[in-house]
Amino acid sequence: MIFHQLEHVIGVSWVIQAAIFAALLLFGGGLLVRTRVAGSRGGLLPDEGVSVRNVLEVLVEWLAGMARDRMGSNWRRYFPVVGTVFFFVLFANLIGLVPGFEGATGDINTTAALAIVVWVFYTAIGIIEHGSQYILKFMGPPLGKSHVHWLAPFFLILEIPLDLARILTLAVRLLANMFADHTVVAVWLSIIPIAVPALFMGLGLIVAFLQAFVFALLTMIYIGLALEEPH
Repeated sequence: MIFHQLEHVIGVSWVIQAAIFAALLLFGGGLLVRTRVAGSRGGLLPDEGVSVRNVLEVLVEWLAGMARDRMGSNWRRYFPVVGTVFFFVLFANLIGLVPGFEGATGDINTTAALAIVVWVFYTAIGIIEHGSQYILKFMGPPLGKSHVHWLAPFFLILEIPLDLARILTLAVRLLANMFADHTVVAVWLSIIPIAVPALFMGLGLIVAFLQAFVFALLTMIYIGLALEEPH
């Protein structure tokens, strides 16, 4: 594997190399689209045929539609982070399907870091939007409006660990799916180098996209929940 070989040469972990490579691809894609849009009539007419710009614009519009539905009227404020997470995960997943390369999302350090970033982000949003009232989200039914309001401390003890558990579920779900997918492709490439691996690589493309979609969708849902008025 290329990144593993480079690790012995430059002394940088293969995971960091893979993550930087995915980030550079993401930056390059964004720069390409920006250049095309800034050109003569570039912002008015799409490119002819299938191009990087057309594909990225379709994906962004699709994500924006979901963001509007799940994050409310202020979705534009938070959408750049959601979009960045989606495309980074997608590019990292796809890199792992290229023979000789490894995707950063096949390592727990990357998926855990992404999950922590998402948790910190939506928690910060909740605190900024609602202040100290944000804690009420973890205290069960509305205080003073339920006969079980005395259970609020118990809800708090249960809900905070459940909220933190989202970090684990986000990280493990992405890691497990991508590690399994990349392993299957690698095994078949080592046994039969042409036809069968091509089939699994096609399925791998679907898995790579779906996992990026699920990660971004859950991020939107968590942000939407953080934006809801605490009861």
